[in-house]
Amino acid sequence: MGFALSHYSCFLWVIVLLPLLCKCQDTFTYSRATYYGSPDCLGTPSGACGFGEYGRNVNGGKVGAVSRLYRNGTGCGACYQVRCKIPNLCTDDGMRVVVTDHGEGDHTDFILSPRGFSMLALPNMAADLFAYGVVGIEYRRVPCQYPNSNLLFKVHEHSRFPDYLAIVMLYQAGLSDITAVEIWQEDYQEWKGMRKSYGAVWDMANPPKGGVNLRFQVSGRGGGQKWVLLWDLIPADWKPGFSYDSAFQLDY
Repeated sequence: MGFALSHYSCFLWVIVLLPLLCKCQDTFTYSRATYYGSPDCLGTPSGACGFGEYGRNVNGGKVGAVSRLYRNGTGCGACYQVRCKIPNLCTDDGMRVVVTDHGEGDHTDFILSPRGFSMLALPNMAADLFAYGVVGIEYRRVPCQYPNSNLLFKVHEHSRFPDYLAIVMLYQAGLSDITAVEIWQEDYQEWKGMRKSYGAVWDMANPPKGGVNLRFQVSGRGGGQKWVLLWDLIPADWKPGFSYDSAFQLDY
């Protein structure tokens, strides 16, 4: 991909690398990464994960699109440590990227936002790194960290009260994947599964009336699974575009 002069503004950001938790994937995988064009160096609100503006701004805009790591949307929101391998250009630790989109490049696993790509470089070396277009990298999955945020449940803008409910989960910390979501049907006294619509979006036609009681299944690295129950999570008069705080955060 080409390099535009407008991207130089994102090189001026000070590199602040948070310490990586030891609870992460142990080994690195070798691959390649490139970047996409963005007028403000951030992500895109129209990414395939369905995150909207969150997908543009989360993690300071250090986000990216993936191909095989997308896993039909299950990989949305996962965090990876990515570091490039060009001597004298790349930092030792690289940076942490959040998956917000799906995309395939020139045999790449990551297509990074300009800000994310620039953070791979040593100070004052980002322009030289951009000139490569595609670079060799190593990556591993690491826990997402949102110390000041609970897990949020956003009612997607495409929802239509009261006939169609679509939700997307934001600020999902830890290493786990969300593999199923169910809503409690009081009249039938049973759980009803939501459909995986696309990306990180789960939906249901004709959802139960009243407040939404919800549970979701998380899967950890070792293959273990567990259900997390959240009662009275979303009010009976839910509104498209609104986010509801779970007062809970994943650490699994």
